[in-house]
Amino acid sequence: MLVLRLLNVVAPAYFLCISLVTFVLQIFVFIPSMFRDPSTTPLFSPALLHGALFLFLSANALGNYVLVIQSSPEDLGKDLNLGRGAEVADWLDGSRSPGSALPGTHFCRLCARVTQRHDHHCFFTGNCIGSRNMRNFIMFCLYTSLACLDSLVAGMAYISATLSMSFADPLAFLTLLPHSISQFFSGALLSSEMFVILMLYLWLGIGLACAGFCCHQMLLILRGQTRYQVRKGMVVRARPWRENLQEVFGKKWLLGLLIPVLNVESNYRRQKEK
Repeated sequence: MLVLRLLNVVAPAYFLCISLVTFVLQIFVFIPSMFRDPSTTPLFSPALLHGALFLFLSANALGNYVLVIQSSPEDLGKDLNLGRGAEVADWLDGSRSPGSALPGTHFCRLCARVTQRHDHHCFFTGNCIGSRNMRNFIMFCLYTSLACLDSLVAGMAYISATLSMSFADPLAFLTLLPHSISQFFSGALLSSEMFVILMLYLWLGIGLACAGFCCHQMLLILRGQTRYQVRKGMVVRARPWRENLQEVFGKKWLLGLLIPVLNVESNYRRQKEK
């Protein structure tokens, strides 16, 4: 438990550090390298368009990241009058479950609260993912993967121009790291260039991981399931996939796709207000 609590603090700091490094590299290294002569640069140059695209992706990724943290799943233990003694222990071992009316309800040890439609605990946000912040979490994963892909392409263009190498051969990227390590220790490669090359592989790994996690999460949403329900083997009521999507993304899904906004249209919230 101590290791998990430590990871719950270190992982968000690690993500913010990577985000800051990516922003600095894009704004102060990659994009300025595309401006050879500012006086002859057209208004809609590739560098300006790339900068605008990167800022859009970064703003959405960071905005949804903040909303995931702020929109903590509601503590249903307060509404159910659950204490912190034997009653909470019943939630931990699964012997007590008022979940017939609250499907997918789970007590998280790290957050110390009972949440409805619990999906999982995200260490990179230090928060549980549930019915209240699921949409923002999906958007966070989507825009993080796109921002990493954008940074990967810009970084490859920068390395290609700096080292005068071509990535036309698919094997060029796979062999870039071992060749760069040998050149770095031989003194033929600068430390800044080696750092950018390492960041290329980091962006690739984070981008693929976020994209895969986003696709897996969308598949569960279409089925009307959560990761917690799948892990526990819970049977969910079959519903049309459109209803499952609307429950998570709401009717104004296009607005949430373009800008980071809270989702206040969940079925659970409407039923609670009634």
